[in-house]
Amino acid sequence: MQEHAFNHEHSTKWMLGRPVVIAIAVAAFGVLGMVLVDHGPWSRPQPQSAELANYKTTGEAARAAGATVTPTEPGKGPEPVVPGPKPAEPPAPVTQ
Repeated sequence: MQEHAFNHEHSTKWMLGRPVVIAIAVAAFGVLGMVLVDHGPWSRPQPQSAELANYKTTGEAARAAGATVTPTEPGKGPEPVVPGPKPAEPPAPVTQ
């Protein structure tokens, strides 16, 4: 009966090469998927009608459609500075 010697070098190369092959396969499928999604037949440019292309802003298009555009009320402004230390800062130590 013949015994087969365990080839440690062959096993190490296979164990180190296997993740590399898997990573290359995953990268290839990822690139193929991106190319298919970005350049597939469903991603053709959508031409705009003349009505939509004539307005430069959303407000102009809304007014042309008959909507009333009102600006939002302005805020209160900046908050006043509170005297004393900020809550995250401890007070300075007292020296005598």
